[in-house]
Amino acid sequence: MIVLRNLTKTFVLEGQRKTVLRNINAVFPSNVAVGLLGRNGAGKSTLMNLISGTLDVTSGEILTDGQISFPVGYSGSFHPDMTGAQNTRFVARIYGVDSDDLIAYVEDFAELGPSFHLPVRSYSSGMKARLAFGVSMGISFDTYLIDEVTAVGDARFKRKSQAVFQEKISQAGVLFVSHSLGQVRELCQAGAVIEGGKLFYYDDVEDAIAHHLRNLED
Repeated sequence: MIVLRNLTKTFVLEGQRKTVLRNINAVFPSNVAVGLLGRNGAGKSTLMNLISGTLDVTSGEILTDGQISFPVGYSGSFHPDMTGAQNTRFVARIYGVDSDDLIAYVEDFAELGPSFHLPVRSYSSGMKARLAFGVSMGISFDTYLIDEVTAVGDARFKRKSQAVFQEKISQAGVLFVSHSLGQVRELCQAGAVIEGGKLFYYDDVEDAIAHHLRNLED
């Protein structure tokens, strides 16, 4: 479960203050997949980064009774001069999981071959995405944060990734951002809409989608 209490996030850009999220109170239940909807720039990715801890809140608080993932598939935090294996070991230590087990899992899953032991700066964007997705799936979280994840690789690898992904999220809570309403319907039971700095939560994802579509018509 994730609880947002009076959550506010304000950015200061060139001396101008912009409040993206304002005094939000919401509860994301355990073991429920929630689709997070909103226009471009509404604050969806900002909220995901606040929940994951990669951004600091301006005021308010975020409470949880479980372990929350970093955004699934996010590769921006990998150190470019460390190898894929070294980055994987570093993440394992951060989340308190067995580093040898995670390295073995990711090496097998990501199918990077000898490149797994080369610096990440030598990777293509697709290779980084495979590494990031493998690390994400190699750790069991209570809640997964998923921000526009897209499968990479050939058809066989995509099928494998989708199977593992579905297995993981069937046993955990999910906060899912996607511009594909079809994916939101397929993966989510509940929904939330961010509009004008506020968040509106719906137990039925179809109600959230309807709210989002009305906003797009304005």
